[in-house]
Amino acid sequence: MFVTAFPAPMYATNCWIIAGKAGQECIIVDPGMPDISHEIKAIIDENKLKPVAALITHGHLDHTFSVKPLADGYGIASYIHAEDREYLLKPQGAHGSEFIAALDAMNFEEPADTRNLRHGDLLEILDMKITAIHSPGHTKGSTMFSINDELLLSGDVLFAGSIGRTDLPSGSHQAMVKTLKTRVLPLSDDLRVLPGHGPETTIKFERKNNPYLKELRV
Repeated sequence: MFVTAFPAPMYATNCWIIAGKAGQECIIVDPGMPDISHEIKAIIDENKLKPVAALITHGHLDHTFSVKPLADGYGIASYIHAEDREYLLKPQGAHGSEFIAALDAMNFEEPADTRNLRHGDLLEILDMKITAIHSPGHTKGSTMFSINDELLLSGDVLFAGSIGRTDLPSGSHQAMVKTLKTRVLPLSDDLRVLPGHGPETTIKFERKNNPYLKELRV
């Protein structure tokens, strides 16, 4: 598969671009901030890709900031879990107090074609079968995506050696523990994990080395 990431300048959020191979239909995942639409378009043009969908793992602004210019610019649908959709219009609800004053001075709009996701929803794009895995904890609507049982877009649920924070307004430590037990640990060792921040990893490596997962296996 064709897999590449562009880390956005703010918070180094990975914007993943994925296709069966160069020259085919692709998905754009978590385009961050500031507006990185020009950089993503350059990658798409260079590899002769055709965007057909934008996926959002959760509603934090560092994962959604550029989704409207990209989705509307390409005329494609954006997918986000129903529990986090409200944050596209009012991101203040998902962020700490240090953000709220700045965000109150900005206007936000969701992409023209925004669609709700639920756990287990299946998207079929060319030769990619994408399954939504509702994984609350970091936010109430956090969602991971499995692609062809080969890739896992883990958002801010699972990182290399760590997990997402749970202390922001829509986060929950209890929900994160449940997600790790019921959504992450049962996954196949062979899955290649593409996180929202930092380097990629695998479920096998994290099962053996991630302290948060090791603690749950004791």
